[in-house]
Amino acid sequence: MMENNVLTAFKASQKESWALFAPLEVVTTIPAAHLVAFSRLTPNDSVLDVGCGTGVVAITAARLGAKVSAQDLSPALIEHATANAALAEVEINFNESDVEALPFPDHSFDVVLSQFGHMFAPRPQLAIQEMLRVLKPGGTIAFSTWPPDLYVGSLFRLVGNFSAPPPISVSPSYKWGDPNFVREQLGDRVENLIFDQGLLVFPALSLGHYRKSVESTLGPVVKLVQDLKDNPIRLELFRTELEALASEYFSNNAIHQHYLMSRAKKR
Repeated sequence: MMENNVLTAFKASQKESWALFAPLEVVTTIPAAHLVAFSRLTPNDSVLDVGCGTGVVAITAARLGAKVSAQDLSPALIEHATANAALAEVEINFNESDVEALPFPDHSFDVVLSQFGHMFAPRPQLAIQEMLRVLKPGGTIAFSTWPPDLYVGSLFRLVGNFSAPPPISVSPSYKWGDPNFVREQLGDRVENLIFDQGLLVFPALSLGHYRKSVESTLGPVVKLVQDLKDNPIRLELFRTELEALASEYFSNNAIHQHYLMSRAKKR
């Protein structure tokens, strides 16, 4: 019972901190097209976008003729995604829900996608179990995640170093960027597992501009800055370390963020 209460509080915190993500859709739009192409979905496929955020993957798939549903934990992002779909003139079934308890019947979809979404679920096995449950046998699961040894994974570890320890049942999101972890989570429930790499380019006029942007949009950073508002010395130390880390990936007015793409067929 206590663990359930802790996880409920953790998810409520996630819902609040990710609500400000919408401005970052500008940098996730092109990777969304890469993930959709990587998935090899076809027109008329039934598709689920897990952790859809502002709908960039869902809308990209729908514009290709797929029949798309999409879910996210954040009502603010679902509202934004719904407006995006209307602007793009596509029909998508958006649903505010939890990836650990997807509100869809077994074997509902030909393709299940997630771009930097399902990786933030606290319990990886439960999230992937749900994603595979709603996928038809022979269907495709494909997702993009952040490797632990590259920029975003390193950023999340840095945030963790300055944050209170998460509940013991919460798995670090960056584990999903390790192919060995992906293999372990998918296990023998899939076949033909393959990997590829993509690059997300995050425009920034300076390191200060980049830091200001992620402090107001990127969920874990938003939460940490809020938590440290009464500890200016520690907050300044975090900002210094963040800019030092980002500088290693900063060139030509952009942060270069490589990510992992995984794709498999459900047995």
